[in-house]
Amino acid sequence: MAEIKKNEEQPKIGVFVCHCGTNIAGSVNIQDVMEYAKTLPNVVVSDEYQYMCSTPGQGKIADAIKEHNLTGIVVAACSPRLHEPTFRNATKAGGLNPFRFEMANIREQNSWVHMHQPEEATEKAKDAVRIAVAKASKLEDLFPKSVPVEKTAMVVGGGVGGMQAALDLADAGIKTYLVEKTPTIGGRMSQLDKTFPTLDCSQCILTPKMVDVFRNENIELLTYTEVEEVQGYIGNFDVTLRKKARGVITPAEAEAKGIVGGGCTGCGDCVAVCPVIKPNDFELGMAPRKAIYVYHPQVVPLIYTVDFDSCVKCGLCVEACGTKKAIDLEMEDELITVKVGTVVLALGYEIFPIEKKFEWGYKNFDNVITSLEFERLICASGPTGGKLIRPSDGEKPKKIAFVLCAGSRDNTGVGKPYCSRFCCMYSLKHAHQIIEKMPGAIPYIFYMDIRSFGKMYEEFYYRIQDEGAKFIRGRVANITEDPESKNLYVHAEDTLLGRPVDLEVDMVVLAAAIQPTAETEKTRRLFGVSCSQDGWLLEAHPKLNPCGTTTAGVYLAGACQGPKDIPDTVAQAEGAASAASIPIHKGEVELEPYFAQCIEDKCAGCGLCVPQCPYSALALVEKDGRTVMQVTEAKCKGCGTCGGFCPGGAIWMQHFATPQIVAQIDAFLLGGEQ
Repeated sequence: MAEIKKNEEQPKIGVFVCHCGTNIAGSVNIQDVMEYAKTLPNVVVSDEYQYMCSTPGQGKIADAIKEHNLTGIVVAACSPRLHEPTFRNATKAGGLNPFRFEMANIREQNSWVHMHQPEEATEKAKDAVRIAVAKASKLEDLFPKSVPVEKTAMVVGGGVGGMQAALDLADAGIKTYLVEKTPTIGGRMSQLDKTFPTLDCSQCILTPKMVDVFRNENIELLTYTEVEEVQGYIGNFDVTLRKKARGVITPAEAEAKGIVGGGCTGCGDCVAVCPVIKPNDFELGMAPRKAIYVYHPQVVPLIYTVDFDSCVKCGLCVEACGTKKAIDLEMEDELITVKVGTVVLALGYEIFPIEKKFEWGYKNFDNVITSLEFERLICASGPTGGKLIRPSDGEKPKKIAFVLCAGSRDNTGVGKPYCSRFCCMYSLKHAHQIIEKMPGAIPYIFYMDIRSFGKMYEEFYYRIQDEGAKFIRGRVANITEDPESKNLYVHAEDTLLGRPVDLEVDMVVLAAAIQPTAETEKTRRLFGVSCSQDGWLLEAHPKLNPCGTTTAGVYLAGACQGPKDIPDTVAQAEGAASAASIPIHKGEVELEPYFAQCIEDKCAGCGLCVPQCPYSALALVEKDGRTVMQVTEAKCKGCGTCGGFCPGGAIWMQHFATPQIVAQIDAFLLGGEQ
């Protein structure tokens, strides 16, 4: 590796303009921009290349640094999010400090938005290059710092994605805390009957994985637990967890209390005597449960939970439990804090409240149900033992309509504008289940498009067609009900035949859109993760870093990032686990040197900057008899909020210092004049 050069007295800047194929060169006159750069102050070399990010392109940069003894590099190309690290490495390869590099984005901010205005685009590109050169002339050497990484990890969310991430981390030898808000792991997949396109039993796939999680020595399973507070930074997160009062203790907890042979064994004696009956959340309210309950027979861990919002504390369950002494009706929430190096968020999704689309009559008409309710009704372990019946009269339906894109791909302002991706496929699966289990019954599928994008999905689509399902292309306008028979009339337009459709059916199944869970917003704020305009958690880069986030050390897995089916969720979970394990195995992580610094002589200790920091990186400390601000460099993201707010100008933003910003403004306003 070449030796890193120190500051030079006279700036010598090299400018390199990228064609990016025709992405930039199709709108911008590259030669004109390159020649213009030669006229700018401090520029000693200007060059161009078709793909500056390629090996020959990077070689041009490294060679020019050595040949012209450059002190700063400007590359006019694409987004820094895409290639800033690439050109930093090229700068470093030439023997220059990599933070002497500056990028001018003339693709996203120029050629792409001014595609049909080549002259104006070229002039704008010159402005961008001039501004970048002005800053590059003021750049200084910066040196990253390293911090140690705790050799533990945390996964938040116990669905199939969270479980896969936890297993992969644990199998890599990393102690992993798996945090799940409900009393059991398994997530949404545990409510499904079968999976497409293989038609495997969902629980048959999921239950062994749940047991593997429970038995893995490197996984500490924390169910019925939520994240309460997060402090720290990559490598050193202090996460405070709220273990909600379950009202029941495990055999291990009983042993710790000196109760020999005690603790919950899942016998269910307590349930038989409980007098309280509530709707079962797992069965979507279609079956009852008691105030002391388990979600479903395959729960992990197999331990009962007291619903304290419903419990009348009659004490009958305590008596029934007897010598096991597993039930504690006075139990309270417990706060615990764990230290972890990295975090994987796998928060899952929830169903859009489709009753907001009143035209389809959900919750107004008895025989309009959602797809998830269909899953429970057709499932052998569901409330009807796997028999699909009409909620209005318990009869078997003969004609069932499936309404796809129910609330998704909807720009009316009520639904969701995005595609939920897996609704087409599970509706095809439902059609197959009807044909298989109910000979003579006919499924009608109202669709806008069939999106069978995965492996063997298209073949599954043709199979359902051959089995006799009826496909009608067109969005359903509304559904009405015969008040006597409770039959439903589906009103739509068949856009292939170009005529209206009024179909009488016994039952309607709505493939409702999905949306982020209610806890997503709170959790993302705790970990400082960004989100898209739809509320899904935002990845660091959709193509180059789909598992990472803008918060170092926090990674994403599964549908909390956006709609995903099971294979994609598991694949991303494995990627997130791999990414989360890298800093832990390295033992330390290098931090970007873009953090604030306090000029203590100027700091008045007013503290106005402290509450402005969105990353809690600032604090007031006593130093040499004065109160001054101190920056925790590992937590600072270099956003500049504190620097812009400081009334005394006491905060120095590295790489975005005032002289550098002023030079850019002058370059823009004065057009290169000094």
